[in-house]
Amino acid sequence: QVQLVESGGGLVQAGGSLGLSCAASGITFSITVMGWYRQAPGKQREFVAEITNPGSTTYADSVKGRFTISRNNAKNTVYLQMNSLKPEDTAVYYCYYRIPAIDPRKNYWGQGTQVTVSS
Repeated sequence: QVQLVESGGGLVQAGGSLGLSCAASGITFSITVMGWYRQAPGKQREFVAEITNPGSTTYADSVKGRFTISRNNAKNTVYLQMNSLKPEDTAVYYCYYRIPAIDPRKNYWGQGTQVTVSS
């Protein structure tokens, strides 16, 4: 029973910060690639950040220098720390994982958590 449980979304003022968490269960966390996508109203889902094990990271250009992705293998959890938030960051944020050794093309998704940034 594979499950991703996301938390930490909410409402924040522009320029503020917010931290998201995604706890995984039912998988061997250490062999996964973890990351985040987001989807704003009326727009396509877009890539935000990704982290491997032991911790190579990739960021979308739009969030570089503002967002930080990290993981804690002991807690089976991936995090997204979001600083200097902008109204255009408003979206539903989705956690995902991928197991490259099994299928490098397949992502598995969490349920999403809403992030709203006010002007």
